[in-house]
Amino acid sequence: MSPQFSEAFALLPQYLDSHVLLSASALVLGVAVSLPLAVGAARSPRLRWPVLAFASLVQTIPSLALLALFYPLLLGLSALSRSLFGHGFSALGFLPSLLALTLYSMLPVLRNGAAGVLGVDPAVREAADGVGMTSRQKLLEVELPLAAPVIMAGVRTAAVWTIGAATLSTPVGQTSLGNYIFAGLQTENWVFVLFGCAAAALLAMAADQLLGLVEAGLRRRSRRRVLAGLAGLAVGTALALAPLAGLGKAAAYVVGAKNFSEQYILAELVAGRLEGAGAEVSRRDNLGSSIAYSALAASELDVYVDYSGTLWTNVLGRTDNPGRAAVLASLTAELKRRDGVVVLGSLGFENAYAFVMRPDRAQALGVRTLDDLARVAPQLTLGSDLEFLSRPEWKAVETAYGLKFGRARSYQPTFMYRALAGGEADVISAFSSDGRIAADGLVVLEDPKGAIPPYDAVILVAPERAGDDQLLSTLRPLVGAIPVEAMRAANYSVDRDAEKASPAQAARALGAQLRR
Repeated sequence: MSPQFSEAFALLPQYLDSHVLLSASALVLGVAVSLPLAVGAARSPRLRWPVLAFASLVQTIPSLALLALFYPLLLGLSALSRSLFGHGFSALGFLPSLLALTLYSMLPVLRNGAAGVLGVDPAVREAADGVGMTSRQKLLEVELPLAAPVIMAGVRTAAVWTIGAATLSTPVGQTSLGNYIFAGLQTENWVFVLFGCAAAALLAMAADQLLGLVEAGLRRRSRRRVLAGLAGLAVGTALALAPLAGLGKAAAYVVGAKNFSEQYILAELVAGRLEGAGAEVSRRDNLGSSIAYSALAASELDVYVDYSGTLWTNVLGRTDNPGRAAVLASLTAELKRRDGVVVLGSLGFENAYAFVMRPDRAQALGVRTLDDLARVAPQLTLGSDLEFLSRPEWKAVETAYGLKFGRARSYQPTFMYRALAGGEADVISAFSSDGRIAADGLVVLEDPKGAIPPYDAVILVAPERAGDDQLLSTLRPLVGAIPVEAMRAANYSVDRDAEKASPAQAARALGAQLRR
């Protein structure tokens, strides 16, 4: 078996149990909320339209956006709860995912539930009235049993939707089978991508078939089929959740990471040092920039690596560039004062945004600087990562140089380099510590106006860990210890086309190099 398959199988119990717990919880909660609403909608035309319209509206919101929207909402409610009652709750991971997926699961149960109750033969209702049944008895003993097969068909659809959508919960900090997919797309580990897709598909198919057995039992009035389907669901869920029983106490430290190779490597490096010191560690990977910092400021994360330019522009809202040392000093003081976040120090390298071109294209157009690029930009296509065009850094560069590209396209960073190589993009917003720049012989355009701020990689520590001597003393040796050349080599070992290293392997190699 290949090392990539071995690694994928080793992670399966952790990813599968979290995915099953989330999906099952959302589905049960969705059915519990939807079924009474469906009955009410069937009985009241005034209730029917707003309930079904709301459930339909939820379906028009992309599931990833729905998941992301719950995080800031819950973060605000947690802060309010803490101020009023002295206790907050976790706004990262399970809770926003549960609420979003519950909403996402409701439409098929509502529609089928209302249709099933409304579809009961009027003659049957009249017969129930004729024998003196109350409205409650008629519902429980006549209408719901007759509508049950139709309702179960809606539950089957909701189960498949929920299991599939749960893969998108990874960016809000919930471990799921989506961890395979997001990490695999970023590092071009196609084994991970296929493994995650196959695992989610098999899980959805298994749930659908077992629920189908329950549906067939209800339709044929076969108690044996119903019990067999329910037993299969119970046993399968118990087996999937079995690893959770052995987890023991919660991890002492939570290490965060954003969604690109360097972040995975640095998170593994940080986690490895903490584990080497005897601490228990859990990881929250593939977080968005704003979610990662907000989670740290709320002590949902204990530590992660961010970049001074990102914090300067996106968190503090600054547009000036006083220089590398001044940015770092101001950032350290302001984040501590404003949010209680500790900037432990710079790791020793920058990972700044950089505009990059193929050398042949740059030479043909006579482009060496961003001033030169502005002259020919209307003829060119810009390729960027998924965040860049909405970030303040892009607005600053666009304003400083008057950049107006003919077209702009957003990519996952991995596909951004592919687009440049294939000619779909003429220039890309790359990262200065990316090993692919040197390996592919790309040209980095100069920024003579200093519009792009410095991007020192810095270790951030949560307010509640500001006095944690074990954490601080374990991570302090990393400050100033990583030269950009070492980081580029580690990044390239993960991103290269052949003989890829995993982020964990790259982190171990980087750590060994630092100990020399």
